[in-house]
Amino acid sequence: MEAINFTSAAYRTVREGLQNIDVVIDGVEFVLPTDPANRHYAAIIEATAYDGSFWGESVPEPMATLAAEWLFNKQLQDYTTAVTRLAQYIVADGREEVTEMQDTTEQQVNDEGIPVYDDEGNPVYVQQEVVVQTAIDPVEPTVERTVYSGEIGGEPTVETIENPLITQDNAERAEAQAVVDATPQPVIDEYNS
Repeated sequence: MEAINFTSAAYRTVREGLQNIDVVIDGVEFVLPTDPANRHYAAIIEATAYDGSFWGESVPEPMATLAAEWLFNKQLQDYTTAVTRLAQYIVADGREEVTEMQDTTEQQVNDEGIPVYDDEGNPVYVQQEVVVQTAIDPVEPTVERTVYSGEIGGEPTVETIENPLITQDNAERAEAQAVVDATPQPVIDEYNS
């Protein structure tokens, strides 16, 4: 959502049970309905979550609660995305194949051809090894690129640089780790619950 520059805000009671918010956005006065479908109302909740100073001395209710809930949910979403990103394999290392034994639809039979059952009377099936995660080779650590001097008749040179895939992976991992490190414990507890 595009940031909206709120410079002041105050609740105004229109009639019993109905409030609007008088706001100034970029020097222009507006009246916001307290309607979650209104994009400006959604924006004032977000702006309040990050810096509610435009409300004056303190953020009034119910805006303080709405902003706190919005921020909590945003942090939870960002934390979930970051944890998911960190769980992905490291492109410089690749990943190994993982297999496990799984039941087939064929029931085991003993030497006399009689179906086999376990101690609880459940059929025992023939198992086979199944690949549950394919192997991915690590990317080359470096790549070569041709650099042109820009001079007419100048000879191009070849330089070796870190593989851009590794550079991007490291940057994304560092960004995700920063989100994880900055996440408040109550958000982590909610994620783990």
